[in-house]
Amino acid sequence: MDTQMWSGPRRRHPLAHRLRVTGLTEEATAAGVYGVIIGAAVMASSHAASAGAVIAAVLVTLVIYWGAERYARLVAQRVHEGRRLTAHQVRAQLTTGWEIVTTSALPVVVLILLNLAGVALRTTVISALVCSALLLCLAGWEMGRHGRLTHAERLVSAAVAGAFGVVMILLKVTLH
Repeated sequence: MDTQMWSGPRRRHPLAHRLRVTGLTEEATAAGVYGVIIGAAVMASSHAASAGAVIAAVLVTLVIYWGAERYARLVAQRVHEGRRLTAHQVRAQLTTGWEIVTTSALPVVVLILLNLAGVALRTTVISALVCSALLLCLAGWEMGRHGRLTHAERLVSAAVAGAFGVVMILLKVTLH
């Protein structure tokens, strides 16, 4: 049994802490997975002529998704509570869910670095998509660990999560 969940934060390498693919809450974990999938979908479907345009498309799309998701939560909260929300409640909604944007940082960094290295745009984007697929596999594996799944179940969890990324790679390769 993984008692670490109950006994406090685990000491992690500083880089591992920054590259967290599972959040501290259920909502943060889901937002992170959505963010990687959305970012990968934008990369896979992009016809942009430059890495900068792909990066801008990814970031703008993710911020729009974050804003739309936060707006929907604020409206839903007001509807279900039947009253105007307090400033604290609005602030709480607007300061959460950023994982939908931040979890795509590593694939975006891959795009930037490979672009700076002079790698062809198509290869750069496919490499960022591979990074996204690996992040999704890691997220599936970590979610399985925190969900106390067996190793076989964790492999299935990682494979299912990673399959979303693989589909994006296949879309990019076959459609463009």
